[in-house]
Amino acid sequence: MEGLIGLIITVAVVIVLLSVFLSFVPLGLWVTAFFSGVRVGIFTLIGMRFRRVAPSRIVNPLIKATKAGLALNIDKLEAHYLAGGDVNRVIDALIAAQRAEINLEFERAAAIDLAGRDVLQAVQVSVNPKVIETPKIAAVAKNGIEVIAKARVTVRANIERLVGGAGEETIIARVGEGIVTTVGSAESHKDVLENPDMISRTVLNKGLDAGTAYEILSIDIADIDVGRNIGAQLQTDQAEADKRIAQAKAEERRAMAVAKEQEMKASVEEMRAKVVEAEAEVPKAMAAALREGNLGVMDYYNMKNVMSDTEMRNAISRIKKDDGDHKDQ
Repeated sequence: MEGLIGLIITVAVVIVLLSVFLSFVPLGLWVTAFFSGVRVGIFTLIGMRFRRVAPSRIVNPLIKATKAGLALNIDKLEAHYLAGGDVNRVIDALIAAQRAEINLEFERAAAIDLAGRDVLQAVQVSVNPKVIETPKIAAVAKNGIEVIAKARVTVRANIERLVGGAGEETIIARVGEGIVTTVGSAESHKDVLENPDMISRTVLNKGLDAGTAYEILSIDIADIDVGRNIGAQLQTDQAEADKRIAQAKAEERRAMAVAKEQEMKASVEEMRAKVVEAEAEVPKAMAAALREGNLGVMDYYNMKNVMSDTEMRNAISRIKKDDGDHKDQ
């Protein structure tokens, strides 16, 4: 009985040790690689474990590349994996480039992948160009009429400029700038509506793909509409602004006139006050002159007669004036 128990324990220990060994040493992956024609040493796979590299992430893409006829170095694949790259995507891109007869080296594909671009998609776009649709772009012709255009830009990825080249946003911005420039240089919006291809030709001849990751194949105007009359609107706004300025100046002149009128009224009131004050002093002066003998009684009565005669003449002249006004009516 004890011998049987010992045998069972020994078998269990062997099984556990074998499981641990097989989990650490990818023997099955090595066998798969061997029969796939990929020569990878077992100690190389064990070293990947120590370097915290998943062997399947390296060996499986290498098997795929070998079957496709690509001669790649496993150390380069491991280095790309350790740098944070996607080894499987790079291998797929190399295979797609080979089938499309595009000259793409592993180093360049790895650099494109590490730059954050989808290298497989870039190869696909190189083979099958894609269409970038711009938003509606508004531009104003010389006659002041707004033209709203939408363009479709057919581009092909430029493998040589994928690293460091500008993306789709730059293409859209440059095409929009070209549309605005072309429409703005047209004498009339009718010229643009009659020949929308003038936008395509002008924009395409500007070399807008310089410094970008794409090569522009064609620019087509998908939609073009007439917008607002910007020139008339600007003239209306200018007239309204001039009107407000004139009203402000008129209000300023009116305020100045009112202030001047108030000032004149204050001056007249001041003069009247002085006259009243002077008239109040006349009786006092006459009384003083009578007391001092400088003015006789007869002189005083003569003066009063003159004043009465003057008032009578004024009254008569006012009556005659009123009669003349009635006759005219």
